Amino acid sequence: MKTAGPLLLLIEDDPQLRPLLITTLESQDYKVLAVAGGREGLTFARNRQPGLLILDLGLPDIDGQEVIRRLRTWSELPIIVLSARDQESDITQALDNGADDYLTKPFSTAELMSRVKALLRRVAKLPGGAQEYFQVGELKVELTKRRVFVGEREVHLTLIEFRLLSELVRNAGFVVTHRQLLEKVWGASYVEHSHYLRIYMAQLRHKIESDPARPRYFLTEAGVGYRLCAEDMP
Repeated sequence: MKTAGPLLLLIEDDPQLRPLLITTLESQDYKVLAVAGGREGLTFARNRQPGLLILDLGLPDIDGQEVIRRLRTWSELPIIVLSARDQESDITQALDNGADDYLTKPFSTAELMSRVKALLRRVAKLPGGAQEYFQVGELKVELTKRRVFVGEREVHLTLIEFRLLSELVRNAGFVVTHRQLLEKVWGASYVEHSHYLRIYMAQLRHKIESDPARPRYFLTEAGVGYRLCAEDMP
């Protein structure tokens, strides 16, 4: 008999969308706990310890951005935001607050399931936040040994370049905002120095991409940040 998947917490107040999402998730053998309000959702997140949160931003009691902020004071629960808000500022704010992924409405249920499965795989592959080896396509990264290869060619990176690559590897397949990268790689006092990031990302692409003008691995999320492609990960 097939084992049921992890418990997913859904915070969505749309009375038409909520049952559709529940049916879709349960059809993939996930257990679903669905609520309409942010405060109730936070209570269930603490008491039931779900494996992943799917969160709408436009809630009737407290805004979804506030839900993320409050949750991140005590939990690393993976969060996928579903929202009709498609402005870059909304997406960036949600990711900076601590969301792991963002999907704008309307969306396909196939795309949602792809994001859910990818995020759960990422959590499962990173026990304690540690990952030693990453590969996608011809790009291979050995984090512990600090070695990078493209095919059989070893790529020599500076310390900053490797720290930037490492942060993207740890979030492979997910967008990392400019602010998050600057804070992680350079420090909190550099979060406004976005030109540093542009320069070093250009250097990474030059050393790793076969065509830096049409990157295969380091994808730009316009106005938001960067995403390291995770397709074909073994």
